[in-house]
Amino acid sequence: MDFIHINALKVNTTIGCMPAERERRQGVTLDVSIGLDLAEAAKSDSLADTVDYAEIEEKIQVLVSGSEFRLIEGLAGAVGRLVLACGPVQLVKVRVEKPGGARYARSVTAELEFRKN
Repeated sequence: MDFIHINALKVNTTIGCMPAERERRQGVTLDVSIGLDLAEAAKSDSLADTVDYAEIEEKIQVLVSGSEFRLIEGLAGAVGRLVLACGPVQLVKVRVEKPGGARYARSVTAELEFRKN
């Protein structure tokens, strides 16, 4: 499987279960690994033979910035389903990092994987 990676996509959103977290937007960072066959794109050098990662990045930005998930797992799930629906994508790994999500840790991260049947 070949991959395109979108690394450290920063988005402000409403995320969390605690009342104080629901009152203000906070930053999350996403890493998205997009699995698909890139052999034809490597030969043709044509966008028509791959996915437009700039378009996917924009769709993720719109989804996340407009969302109000309570769990980073829910956010990762929505992003994974969105990306998996993009044309030839066969596999998606989504990692969501929430800085300050735990009292004594720098951040908390959830990573989910999605596959087409």
